[in-house]
Amino acid sequence: MTGNNRNNNNEITFEIMEHIGVLDVIDNREEKWTKEVNLVAWNGGKPKIDIRDWNASHERMGRGITLTEEQSIKLTKALVDRYRTRANQEHGTPMRDDDYAR
Repeated sequence: MTGNNRNNNNEITFEIMEHIGVLDVIDNREEKWTKEVNLVAWNGGKPKIDIRDWNASHERMGRGITLTEEQSIKLTKALVDRYRTRANQEHGTPMRDDDYAR
């Protein structure tokens, strides 16, 4: 999916290189939006992990966050460590990596 968006007279171009997943569906607007994780190339740059709200046609988007591959790996590790520690404290049994896929 390619597109552009105007903001303060500056054209922003993007290409969604890979759709990774939908985190949430937002139904409280006139049209349904989704919070998505995608691999997006902004303004012809190197693709980055991108988390933001999109309308159904991917022509409009909300503010979001972009992460380099290295940053997304660090975020994933930090979240896995957090949930592993929390689960161990709550349940007293170590969680395995495959427990997070559920």
